Amino acid sequence: MRTIVLIGLVGFAAQLVDGSLGMAYGVTTTTLLLAIGTNPAAASATVHLAEIGTTLVSGVSHWRFGNVDWKVVRRIAIPGAIGAFLGATILSNLSTEAAAPVMAAILLALGLYILVRFTFSGIPRQHLGKPLRKRFLSPLGLIAGFVDATGGGGWGPVGTPAILASGRLEPRKVIGSIDTSEFIIAVAASLGFLFSLGSQGINFAWVGAILVGGVLAAPLAAWLVRHVPPRLLGASVGGLIVLTNVRSLLRADLVDIARPVQTAIYTVVVLAWAAAFAYSLREYLRDREVESSDAISSLREEQERDTTTGAVATPAR
Repeated sequence: MRTIVLIGLVGFAAQLVDGSLGMAYGVTTTTLLLAIGTNPAAASATVHLAEIGTTLVSGVSHWRFGNVDWKVVRRIAIPGAIGAFLGATILSNLSTEAAAPVMAAILLALGLYILVRFTFSGIPRQHLGKPLRKRFLSPLGLIAGFVDATGGGGWGPVGTPAILASGRLEPRKVIGSIDTSEFIIAVAASLGFLFSLGSQGINFAWVGAILVGGVLAAPLAAWLVRHVPPRLLGASVGGLIVLTNVRSLLRADLVDIARPVQTAIYTVVVLAWAAAFAYSLREYLRDREVESSDAISSLREEQERDTTTGAVATPAR
């Protein structure tokens, strides 16, 4: 019973992170499951199946709070499902360790860009409200779904920073749309794993515990992302991307780095992230009238109307 309760708390914590920042459900859940003594195979199988329920509830919660852009969901989810199913059925038994450091380096660069951009400039406004095209979202969905299935996670870490970096959608809509579309990716990946591996390794009691924890956290996470100022949300997401991918690169064993040096690197990253967040908070408090979530939403809606009618909008500061 104690293990079930701990796993339920794992599900709650993971969904709170994922629903608030648009990524890291798989990373958080798997890491915490391993920390309480779960073997890796059981952890992976349990997480993939539990995601079906948690992403459904998360998507509904984000929709209720107005955090979803359905055009983005529609354009990214289907290619993502195809990539996830192919990745699970064809490559579920193949290692992607060689590609992992390359992907981590790319995501680290994106994370640094997002962290610096949101910390010092706030949300980019010159492209806000412009549509995200199929030619961008379809390949992104295909790659993110494939990485998610073959790498044990990746839909949020790949999709969220890429769309954020485009500057065309406010952070809460990016996170809500990625989380909502992830339901389809979770279904496709789970079907692929079930077809190729069967139900071996899945502990359905653990699945239920994670699901209950995730269901409880999803509405809270959706509420948080609706009310946290975009500048602070962008700084938070950027820092999480940087920390996660620094960890991935250090664990890739490309260079033999002593444990104390790794600890020092993590410490520097965390301190830099905290300093960036503090600076973003100070700048937000100085100009909250144009930096609030509602102000950014109003600006996006205005620029969407201008784009539709062909008028030229003058970006606000």
